[in-house]
Amino acid sequence: MAESYLEEGGIRLETARLALEKEHFAYAVRQSQECVELSLKGALRYVGIEPPKWHDVGIIFKNESKRFPAWFIGNIDRLTLISRELRRERESSMYGDSELNLPPSNLYTRLDAQEAVKNAEFVVGLCKSLVV
Repeated sequence: MAESYLEEGGIRLETARLALEKEHFAYAVRQSQECVELSLKGALRYVGIEPPKWHDVGIIFKNESKRFPAWFIGNIDRLTLISRELRRERESSMYGDSELNLPPSNLYTRLDAQEAVKNAEFVVGLCKSLVV
C-alpha cells in the first residue's frame, strides 16, 4: 500500500508539472496538494500507521516521529508545514472563492504553482527515499 500511495503521488506530481507548463496554475496547486497528501500517507503506511481519512496528515509525523529514521525526522517540520499550507488551498484551487465570486483560475499565479510543485517534489523525494 505504501508503494501504491507513492506511485499515485508521483502521477499527481507529473500532472502538476504539466498543468504548470500549460499555465493551469490552480490545477497545478490542486495536484500538488493531492501529491503531498498521498505521499505522506504512503510514508505513514510504510512505518505501520494507518492514515486517517483527512487531508492534512502532517501532525501525525510530529506525534509519531520516533517511528522514522533520524534523517527523516530532521525534515518533519517542513513536511508538516507543506502539508498544512497545501491543505488550505485544496478547496479554493478546485472551486474558487464563492465569497469573492472568483474562479480558481483567478486565484493563483505562476509563482503559487511553482512553489506548490517545488514543495510536492520535495515531499515525494523524501518519502520515496524512506520507502525504497
